[in-house]
Amino acid sequence: MRIMMVCDVVGRAGRRAFRTITPRLRSEKKIDVVIVNGENAAGGKGFTRKALDELYAGGADIVTAGNHVWDKKDVFSFIDDEPFLVRPANYPEGTPGQGYCIFPFKAANIAVLNLSGRSFMPALDCPFQKADEILADIGTSADVVVLDFHAETTSEKLAMGHYLDGRAAIVVGTHTHVQTADEQILPGGTAYITDLGMVGASDSILGVRKDLVIQKFRTGMPVRFEMAEGAAEYAAVIVDIERDGGRTAAIERVLLREED
Repeated sequence: MRIMMVCDVVGRAGRRAFRTITPRLRSEKKIDVVIVNGENAAGGKGFTRKALDELYAGGADIVTAGNHVWDKKDVFSFIDDEPFLVRPANYPEGTPGQGYCIFPFKAANIAVLNLSGRSFMPALDCPFQKADEILADIGTSADVVVLDFHAETTSEKLAMGHYLDGRAAIVVGTHTHVQTADEQILPGGTAYITDLGMVGASDSILGVRKDLVIQKFRTGMPVRFEMAEGAAEYAAVIVDIERDGGRTAAIERVLLREED
């Protein structure tokens, strides 16, 4: 089984790159399942129905989220009806949506979890304890467990990778929009990368117009951010999982430009 994890899709440029590059990669790399973080898909913050549908049309099988999941109020009209859209599971009980899903692929079930970190992030329930709860709930109903850990600090993401090493097939970090070069298979067999990066305008600061971000840093004054346009970069990892026993065999980092 070959799973591709695609990082935070940012704004219109990111959606365009996702729907044009993903089908090509899916064919060339023989990808079976595509999981994408879409929490920045609509104008850089949150989901709309249109943005989510673009991700599905581009080849997403499962869409994960993060701290911007609620930024577009449109999400409340559909999040409870989307079986393969997951938001951070460590929001309090009663929050709309779901924190994990089970995606059937041929004879295997893939559990896809979404958790939010707590360092420099909104104060949510403990992601480590929530991961334990979900794994206990899933039990033997999933053959493969995948986690998108939406967190700010490298230390918290590394801690989660090692905490779930051997219990999850894949742990990837999202949120910081800059791809790290530490893709690896941890000692217990979990494929790991600290941050996937982003799918968004290359000539930008994290997908946002450079001049606006620089203005905010220089002046300390509030600035209304706008998404950058132009050619986009596309970052992801591809993970091979053996059918017999579900052992993680390889992880490959992907970083492309639309011009490539």
